[in-house]
Amino acid sequence: MGKFESDVSLTIFEKGDKAIQSESPFFCTMLQLSVPLILASSSPRRIQLLKQIGLSIETQPSNVAEEFNNAQTPSEIVKELAKKKAESVAQTFHRGIIIGADTIVVLEKEILGKPENSAEAVVMLQRLSGKTHTVFTGFALVDVKTKISYIDYEKTEVTFRELTRNEIQAYVKTGSPLDKAGAYGIQDDFGAVFVKEIKGDYYTVVGFPLSKFYTSLKNFTRQLGYLQGEL
Repeated sequence: MGKFESDVSLTIFEKGDKAIQSESPFFCTMLQLSVPLILASSSPRRIQLLKQIGLSIETQPSNVAEEFNNAQTPSEIVKELAKKKAESVAQTFHRGIIIGADTIVVLEKEILGKPENSAEAVVMLQRLSGKTHTVFTGFALVDVKTKISYIDYEKTEVTFRELTRNEIQAYVKTGSPLDKAGAYGIQDDFGAVFVKEIKGDYYTVVGFPLSKFYTSLKNFTRQLGYLQGEL
């Protein structure tokens, strides 16, 4: 269950993208909100996922280091990092809902973060080959005005087929694995064919559990009085 500390209203704006800008109330396909939504990330994947569900957002990457305590559980890690990212960006705004998120990959109780270089990416993919790992994605909603926040997470089990040495090397040469936890993206051309099976929410693996996030955002903004309309 999520930890309710505040509720969020989502409106996403791409700076310079006049086609999706609007005056208050901030409008999105599914929700009408009275405050803007700000994503504490520049991740193309997360931006695209939020646009996919009709949200307009502004983006402001956080400067929070993705460091964690090994004594924490994976769910605690992603929730704490997501909240830290959102709270960091909230300090630079006067109003709005800040959205933070973090994703980690866990293989045999070991956390695999983003590879530091190509060699490390190769090793990670070799370890994931033919095995099942778990992807955890946490998200946080922070209301700038009240400091109220909502934090939750989702997890999905992913099974890789056996990968060949050439497949791994070809994928790493694209550079795509270097900015992803576990050194792969399920949405990538290569990453997609590495995956044999998933158990759970697909979008959690991409980097944002859309169904849980949308429901949480709607409830959060309603309780804060920011939700002006919904379908």
